[in-house]
Order: sequence, then C-alpha cells, then structure tokens
Amino acid sequence: MDSTSGSAESIYVPDAVRRAAKILVVGHFAVGKTTLIGTLSEITPLRTEERMTQASAHIDDLRGAPDKVTTTVALDFGRLTLSDELVLYLFGTPGQQRFVELWEDMARGSLGALLLVDPARLADTFPVIDLVETYGLEYAVAVNSFDPYSQHAEDELREALDLLPDTPVVYCDARDEKSSAQALITLVQHLLTRVA
Repeated sequence: MDSTSGSAESIYVPDAVRRAAKILVVGHFAVGKTTLIGTLSEITPLRTEERMTQASAHIDDLRGAPDKVTTTVALDFGRLTLSDELVLYLFGTPGQQRFVELWEDMARGSLGALLLVDPARLADTFPVIDLVETYGLEYAVAVNSFDPYSQHAEDELREALDLLPDTPVVYCDARDEKSSAQALITLVQHLLTRVA
C-alpha cells in the first residue's frame, strides 16, 4: 500500500529502510519549531503541547507571540522518508530554559540542528546557540519570517548573532512546506560538507 495513502500502514517505516538520521529542530520559545515539524512530517507529528497556565505568566515572555496559548513541554517528533532506504527523524526541542535538561538526551545521536530564529527577537537566540555549541552540533540558521518585508539582510543577521562565516543562513516560513524543506536541505548540505 502507498505510504502516502493515509492508511494505518503509512505510520510504519517501510521494510526497505535500512538507515535513519536524527535532526534537531531548535530555537527559542514561540519561534515555530512545532509548526515546522508539522509542516514537514509525513506522519501526524507527536506533540507534547500543553495549555499555558497562570503559573508560567512571569516565566514565559509572550511579547513576540501574544496569542500563544500552548507550549511544548517535552518534544515534537516527525518523520520524513527520503528514499527507499533512508528515513529522517525530526526532534523539536522545547524553547524554555526550564526544559533545558532534555537537551542532552535529545542531542545524543543527532547529526545536526536546524536553528529557527525570529528576526524580531534575535537576543532570545543566544542561549540556544550556546546549547547547540555546548553539545557540539553542527547547525544551520533558518530565519522564520512571516513577513518577508521585515527581513534583515543576511550580513546584519550574521553580525548580530556572531555567526561563523561558514554557518549557513536561510530564510523560511515554517508554515510553508517548500520553504521549510529548503531550510532542511540547507542544513543537510552543510552537514555533508562536514563529513566530506
């Protein structure tokens, strides 16, 4: 049966698949990680979204996402079958500092990370970059910009985030499949240059 038919069988990895690769989708709180994984995943993504409560009112900064009512409390998980023999697993990390303990386990075995950035909240990205570098992950930066007219120039972003010259930067809209796929391809191409 065709794995895209929406049947119960489509949730299982085809028998021919012999290799799997793990990629982290990381970023600060409310940057679009859950959205990007949902956009790209061929299966219904696993989400650990919970309603935000009054208890988080003084912890979670909603200035950049005033309409946000849920948040990831553990991880997001999606899958993409890239070929008859290769499947890609996408793991989304929670964005709040109070969940940082999960990073060590999630980073283990990961080939690299796609770092989502909100151009309106660049300062929120620094703790995430620190974590990615602490765990020795290669990464590409995907600027999740819902408004294409408010984009910063790439050189401005590089300087603001203090990126190395060979760190890829790509612009995307996490709601758009083609745009999200291009961001993921940029990361994979970067990873291939590291093993070549």
